[in-house]
Amino acid sequence: CTHYLFIVVVAVNSTLLTINAGDYIFYTDWAWTSFVIFSISQTLMLVVGACYYLTFAGVPGTATYYGLIMTVYTWVAKGAWFALGYPYDFIVTPVWLPSAMLIDLAYWATKKNKHSLILFGGVMCGLSLPLFNMVNLITVADPLETAFKYPRPTLPPYMTPIEPAVGKFYNSPVALGAGAGAVLAPTMAALGCKLNTW
Repeated sequence: CTHYLFIVVVAVNSTLLTINAGDYIFYTDWAWTSFVIFSISQTLMLVVGACYYLTFAGVPGTATYYGLIMTVYTWVAKGAWFALGYPYDFIVTPVWLPSAMLIDLAYWATKKNKHSLILFGGVMCGLSLPLFNMVNLITVADPLETAFKYPRPTLPPYMTPIEPAVGKFYNSPVALGAGAGAVLAPTMAALGCKLNTW
């Protein structure tokens, strides 16, 4: 019971921690910096919970199921944007599922080898999530345009929409997020596996 409760707690908290992860570009000129930071945080939250769940159940496919839990929770929570009057295609949910599938694939293809899961699954998750998420962002309503179209009169000054300085800090947020994620994710994957040895 404690194990299953932990799975739910991790899934809910990982969702809460990344609840606005699709809104990097909304009210800030730190768009790509935010994208990189959120990409890393999403990667680490996904990989630790997915590896815990996967090694606990021992059944390839549970990492994808974990990613599905995160996605559904986030869609429900971000329905608040819709309730505030924003268009439905603006409610951006981060893309966890393809990266979770790669974690499952690493576990299945190496015949449930935990060390391969940590190394290969972690690296593939870290490399893929920023790429999938950028593709995800390209397909939705432009957040900056939406911000001006649906202004909120009670917004504090620091939430005021301003033109993002794209490329001001570095040229490729996907590459930077993927590189950092690929390095950090195996550590969190190892932590997820270690949690099963309590």
